[in-house]
Amino acid sequence: MSNITIKWLGLSCYKLTCGDATLVLDPYTGVRGFPEFRTAANAVYCSHNHGDHGYVQAVDIVPYAGELPFKVEIVDTFHDDAEGAKRGPNKVHIIEHQGVRVAHFGDLGHMLSEAQIRAIGAVDAVMIPVGGFYTVDGMGAKAVCDALQPRAVIPMHYREGEQGHDVIDTVEPFLALWDEKLVSHPDTDTIVITKDMPQQVVQLTFKGE
Repeated sequence: MSNITIKWLGLSCYKLTCGDATLVLDPYTGVRGFPEFRTAANAVYCSHNHGDHGYVQAVDIVPYAGELPFKVEIVDTFHDDAEGAKRGPNKVHIIEHQGVRVAHFGDLGHMLSEAQIRAIGAVDAVMIPVGGFYTVDGMGAKAVCDALQPRAVIPMHYREGEQGHDVIDTVEPFLALWDEKLVSHPDTDTIVITKDMPQQVVQLTFKGE
């Protein structure tokens, strides 16, 4: 069965496995409560060039023999609600592998336009910021999810205890907007995305690289 495996590496950083290939999204450095890390992958993509999302030095690129077995689409957005005037641009990455599509929203700072919703299209899972201040807050993230209707929702870029930027919110206000039957808190940093998985909102557990 076709799938994409998503592993959370902290804040908004994930390692995705698509068949025998891997990619990393939004590697970071200097984020409160998260240790510095190094990892290896066949490719790395960043939503923007701030150190907590664009620290490509943390990823050792491993050459891949042949064409990578996944496709990456980019939808341009902004890091704020002022068309980038405050914090600049932000890229949404959509990764597709054998028909399974997942979207990583980086530091999305505004509601999506109808054109952006159409450009992103149908996705099976989203990794979406929920902490507010630098990004959309819980209500904004829920509105994005309602527009896209993914099978799986993975909140990111929130504060939990000593982890995450101290000015952003916790994940709880976002989770409270969902039917509690959909919400889970598994003791794992990994989820496997398939096209027939049940609807769910999953707060992954940080384990480190």
